[in-house]
Amino acid sequence: MALLKKLTVVAGVAQAARSYAKKNPEKVSRMAEKAGQFVDHQTKGRYHDKIDGAVRKVRAATRGQQPPR
Repeated sequence: MALLKKLTVVAGVAQAARSYAKKNPEKVSRMAEKAGQFVDHQTKGRYHDKIDGAVRKVRAATRGQQPPR
């Protein structure tokens, strides 16, 4: 039962994040870029391609487009 409760909480948080992203696409895109730069710096570029891909997907999603595959 505890697992079901945790999944419900996670689903609620995900829905809140989607709602915020729809209302504030510029802020979300900007913060994703900053977060990507921070993580890239902290990992000394080891995961640059993966981080860059994730940031591109966030930018595409906030513009209402499908991310490139």
